[in-house]
Amino acid sequence: MDFPAALKERRASRRLSQLELALRAGTTQRHLSFIESGRSAPGREMVIRLAESLDLPLRERNELLLKAGYAPAYAETALDSPDLAPVLTALTHILDAHMPYPAIIIDRHGEIVAANAGKRILTEGCAEHLHANAYRLALHPDGMAPRIANFAEWAWHVLNAMAGELARNPDARLAALHAELSRYVPPARVTPGHLGFAVPLELRTPHGELRLITTITSFATAVDVTLSELKLEAFLPADQATAAALTKTAERHSSP
Repeated sequence: MDFPAALKERRASRRLSQLELALRAGTTQRHLSFIESGRSAPGREMVIRLAESLDLPLRERNELLLKAGYAPAYAETALDSPDLAPVLTALTHILDAHMPYPAIIIDRHGEIVAANAGKRILTEGCAEHLHANAYRLALHPDGMAPRIANFAEWAWHVLNAMAGELARNPDARLAALHAELSRYVPPARVTPGHLGFAVPLELRTPHGELRLITTITSFATAVDVTLSELKLEAFLPADQATAAALTKTAERHSSP
């Protein structure tokens, strides 16, 4: 796909008219029309402005620049690079500070790149090969699924979030994972009083049933592709009993 077609496709996927995108990017509808038809070749700064106005992920912004004949603008640094060591150290501090509650950092495909010691409450009894990917860990029959009291509701919460990400930023690997995990999930059950699928995770553990809510933090101001695709998922107790159980569990494991 050439640059004009790629730009038009991304604009259409975000349901923006040429006029809306032109206004966001600080240009005219006529100029944008010429760019999308191939009658005008945009400069590098214009491509960056258009990509930013479309709110494209940094990876896609680089791809759009390449299609327009320009070098990528955003670095993609390996996680084990010394250049990212200060950032990863800071993230480790955040994870540790969240104890005794679980917290993990995942990449765009759900691979777990870091976690605090509280993760053990999530992985107890799960097959070892599932520990690497948060989505499989949550929904696979050999993962957390048998211990989730409200599995159907929680699973659809996870699947809907993945589907939303795919709608915004199509990705073949994530789409394949979504299709795989969908096979493990029963049909959605909409009952009277239904409040949606963004529900607390009700997790059965040897320490009692825990009710957990999640917060997800993304690194929106990152200018590195790798960092921009990381997400911090932190679990919080939804009630006092869960808070007390997690505190006791952490104390038990930290005792000599």
